[in-house]
Amino acid sequence: MSIVVYTECQNGEFKKNAFEALSYGKQISKDTKQALIAISINAEDPSILSNYGAEKIISINNHSLDQFTAQNYANTISQYAKEENVKILVMSSSADSRYIAPLIAVKLNAGLASNVISKPLTYKPLTLKRSCFTNKAYNHTLMKGEINIICVSNNSFGITKSKSEPKIIAADKFSKNDQIKVEAIDRLSGSVSIADADIVISGGRGLKGPENWHLIENLASTLGAATACSKPVSDMGWRPHSEHVGQTGKPVASDLYIAIGVSGAIQHLAGINASKIKVVINNDPEAPFFKAADYGVVGDAFDVVPRLTEKLKAFKNKQ
Repeated sequence: MSIVVYTECQNGEFKKNAFEALSYGKQISKDTKQALIAISINAEDPSILSNYGAEKIISINNHSLDQFTAQNYANTISQYAKEENVKILVMSSSADSRYIAPLIAVKLNAGLASNVISKPLTYKPLTLKRSCFTNKAYNHTLMKGEINIICVSNNSFGITKSKSEPKIIAADKFSKNDQIKVEAIDRLSGSVSIADADIVISGGRGLKGPENWHLIENLASTLGAATACSKPVSDMGWRPHSEHVGQTGKPVASDLYIAIGVSGAIQHLAGINASKIKVVINNDPEAPFFKAADYGVVGDAFDVVPRLTEKLKAFKNKQ
């Protein structure tokens, strides 16, 4: 019996959520005294996972898996998880993992719990704490399957280093599905991705036009943050839809979320509620975002943001 963790990669590099999922798996492994096994797909350096407690690493390398397709990845992960007599499979809550987790659950005849935010409350029976209603509430879910899949909410458990000396097994076999073929993938380059960012700076219609987006970009550059926007901004073509965050856009679970000129519509707040600290800068003291924020600044963004950026630059230069 074992705890298996799927560790996501992009372009051969592990994503931040891979280390969080493995840290979560390590905690379960400690509690249950079961072996911790990591599965990686086309990772350039799988030995990195030894920093997070993996006892065994199955490093799958196959050019047919260079492009993500749900069926091929689900087939591959379930195949190796079965061989390791998996009892709990841990995954992240990325878009890809949410896509393939139900497919794997069917193949393994496993229970599936998404949006898990803490280590299991009990193991016999397995009881999990999950967020629900767009992070406004929690529930305790009782898992009754012989095998269970846990999708850990991003930035909910944290990353814990635990040095190990794992056995690394090279593998390349998988059951290929040719029904879907990926022709091309366009990815943003040269910027921090919203999914992996510790800090996200978001702008709304209060910035009055795309020509003023340098305020967001300068602050983001200073903080090493990702840039994002509200739905109206992307709908008007000021920013690409890839930056749209909220209930109908990308979810955000960053350590710090700064909203500038964003009123705080309920759909926007639903998508960023998982962020740990929320800051709003808006000249309207009645903006709904102030009720959801941890900190707020009532002021003109065109005055507040440049001054904030300069103060942060001066502070960093002193370090």
